Amino acid sequence: MSPRRGPRPLPAHLILALSRAWLATASIPSAPGSTAWSASWPGFAPRSPEARAEHARILRSLDGADPERLRAAVIRQLLSEDAAMLRGILAYRDHPWHRTLPDPPAIWSEGPARLLDHGGQGPVALFVPSLVNRATVLDLMPEHSMLRWMAGQGIRTLLLDWGAPGPAERGFTLTDWIAGRLERVIAAATEATGGAVTLVGYCMGGLLTLAAALRRPDRVRALALLATPWDFHAGGPEAKARARFAASLLPGLEPLMAATGTLPLDLLQLLFAGIDPFGIARKFRAFGRLDPASPRAAHFVALEDWLNDGIPLPAPVARECLSGWYGANTPQLGQWRVAGAPVEPAAWRGPAFLAIPRGDRIVPPESARALAGQLPGAAVLDVPAGHIGMAAGLRAEAALWIPLRDWIKTIARPS
Repeated sequence: MSPRRGPRPLPAHLILALSRAWLATASIPSAPGSTAWSASWPGFAPRSPEARAEHARILRSLDGADPERLRAAVIRQLLSEDAAMLRGILAYRDHPWHRTLPDPPAIWSEGPARLLDHGGQGPVALFVPSLVNRATVLDLMPEHSMLRWMAGQGIRTLLLDWGAPGPAERGFTLTDWIAGRLERVIAAATEATGGAVTLVGYCMGGLLTLAAALRRPDRVRALALLATPWDFHAGGPEAKARARFAASLLPGLEPLMAATGTLPLDLLQLLFAGIDPFGIARKFRAFGRLDPASPRAAHFVALEDWLNDGIPLPAPVARECLSGWYGANTPQLGQWRVAGAPVEPAAWRGPAFLAIPRGDRIVPPESARALAGQLPGAAVLDVPAGHIGMAAGLRAEAALWIPLRDWIKTIARPS
């Protein structure tokens, strides 16, 4: 097979890695024992919390040292770290692991979307992922698949695979996705299984499932929301500023979206990279130290392949999300509407379960907790993991899979 393209977009990740050198140089005190910025970088100060954290790390490594003697040592260390990152990237691109896991049978399809049946006997759970990532994160590897595990644990497990948007889907709004395609998926699931289903929405998929459940409570037994954002300005002033900055990018993205009908994958990846700009370099340095034949290395490659095989976001949805969700915070303010009706979590009358990863950098825990406060009687699980690790990490079975399985079975029992 050909080498991988990722991590995408590679030029941007290399530039972000290079920016560490600026931080390191600026961190060298101008005099022994001083904590002032380097005279060679007048007025420099890291603005983002990630840059400040990296700057603090570098300052600690310089503590009490003579800056003139240390400058060359710092540069050598940076070169060594960058070389380690590049070795990690090359090791990833050449790794022999590739996904060979076949998809389960589809029991419904429409356009590129498919309803996949993972089997199992017991209460029915329909999993709904985000529109911008492949559904395979929930079915990652033969030995590490949330959905295949659920099917083996007494849950009838269905998965909505949205597929990549075609010409028709590029014109879809959120109302088209929710009041149209998702509602038809739910109808197909209830018809195939003979009753109402538990909807399990992951990240953006949680927002979609919440809106759909409120529209069709007759077809939805219960609602589980995994790392689902609600208050897009929660998490402090920096989180609010970051959300508004994302919204401010929309005018500059319009020419590209007008030409392609989507917000392309590489731009989406760049927006996510901005959440932790030094994280890519850090994780590839760590990967380069792993034994390539180890299960941990294969798991890393599987997740990275999934991350780099995302789905472009239809332009109308990108506009709604960036301007409405991130810019105006419409869900939290009660102003997000689907098919003309406001999405009001308090109107949900069925059982609800929220999993909130405490280490989530994509959806700040405060954002998801705001939704918990609006769902009466919701069971809330504090998950000791990050946004992706919660669902597909090596400790995900204990952290999320087991509690979610138990909750689905519990609410299915007659009261």
